[in-house]
Amino acid sequence: MNERIRAREIRVIGDDGEQFGVLSVREALAIAAERELDLVEISPNATPPVCKIMDYGKFKYEKTKKDKENKKKQKNIVVKEIRIKPHIDEHDKATKISQIKKFIEKDHKVKVSLRLTGRERLHADSAIKVLDEFASHFEELAVIEKKYGKEQVQKFILLSPKK
Repeated sequence: MNERIRAREIRVIGDDGEQFGVLSVREALAIAAERELDLVEISPNATPPVCKIMDYGKFKYEKTKKDKENKKKQKNIVVKEIRIKPHIDEHDKATKISQIKKFIEKDHKVKVSLRLTGRERLHADSAIKVLDEFASHFEELAVIEKKYGKEQVQKFILLSPKK
């Protein structure tokens, strides 16, 4: 901005949007000083570079205000993880299901992961049945993404709340 602009000639746009055309940096600075505003380089890669006459302090203030507003509107996605074993008891399963329902109602994504150890890896089919059973409980509440490969030690499903 102002004296830091290194180009010889620049295309100048006024504070109200009027085009001044291609001017030297000195002429543009003189116009900006006359209006008691700053000369700010908008597009440095254009030929010639484009500069705008504006109140830089006000511009920066409004930009930070907009950024804060956009940050408020953002929605954080939280992924909760529930770990289970292939030989899970019915009562434990009911407890995990109620936890998952609470998470989905709060609009959190839930990752139900199942880790296979030792000999359990040989019987991965029964483990996948357990995951499918969990998925069947949430068909109407959530979108279900299944992720389990043949050689993976950890198999999981991802439950995203339906909108």
